[in-house]
Amino acid sequence: MLRRWRDIGRGGKQRRRAQSEDRIEKPPMRAISTAISPPAGRHRRCLRHEPNVTSSPHPGGPLVVVDDVHLTLGSPAGPVNILRGISLDIAAGETVALVGPSGSGKSSLLMLLGGIERPSAGRVLIDGQDLAALDEDGLARLRRRHIGIVFQAFHLIPTMTALENVAVPLELQGRNDAFARAKEELDAVGLAARLEHYPSQLSGGEQQRVALARAMAPRPEILFADEPTGNLDGQTGAGVADLIFALQARAGTTLFLVTHEEGLARRCQRIVRLKDGAIVADIRAAAA
Repeated sequence: MLRRWRDIGRGGKQRRRAQSEDRIEKPPMRAISTAISPPAGRHRRCLRHEPNVTSSPHPGGPLVVVDDVHLTLGSPAGPVNILRGISLDIAAGETVALVGPSGSGKSSLLMLLGGIERPSAGRVLIDGQDLAALDEDGLARLRRRHIGIVFQAFHLIPTMTALENVAVPLELQGRNDAFARAKEELDAVGLAARLEHYPSQLSGGEQQRVALARAMAPRPEILFADEPTGNLDGQTGAGVADLIFALQARAGTTLFLVTHEEGLARRCQRIVRLKDGAIVADIRAAAA
């Protein structure tokens, strides 16, 4: 599974493959919601895109539904139960932290929500759409319309500048203003002076801010953040966390945050605790 999450960082090979399929947005989580419609000059890319697709209005129920989900994987020693009867509803605009010890199933649940892994039993619905009813292309379209992802390891494309990385999801959506929107998003995360820098020329905190701008540029309904401060020092991580919550509040995005940091989890409206593949607590913050 982890190998799939690393594919986004493989530069030119990934960009060539994007000419024949739309899965440059599907690295680790096969879905970096990506898109591009180049302006001119060196920023023009040959990525294939589809016409703009707008998601159907949200009907008012939960945006995310996890219904009695089990995940069992095979191993030489026999079946391993990764997730055991997970049920969870997440409302539009809600901020939810998923916490638990290593090996508790946090990343596996996140992969199910993104349609990378399929459950052994139970259902996962995003905006009323049962993921089990979608083929790989359908899942890619759903991710592009609904989901943005921020990873612990950034997963920027090393052969693209910060501006180009952020423009990728927009170009795949077929937007004519991809680079103008990308510039706005980088400005929003404080990187207006770093547009033409490559990932290797950026600090860890700057790379994570580029990744956050890329995830938010398509205006996703849901932002999945997988240990977004895990590779950063305390001060830099706190700055990135502030940006995540500021951008979430600005756009009204649903935030599903996987973290080991209790302080970060407490900033969410709700904390879901996972242990041994099962939810052991689901705590909502008291109304202000």
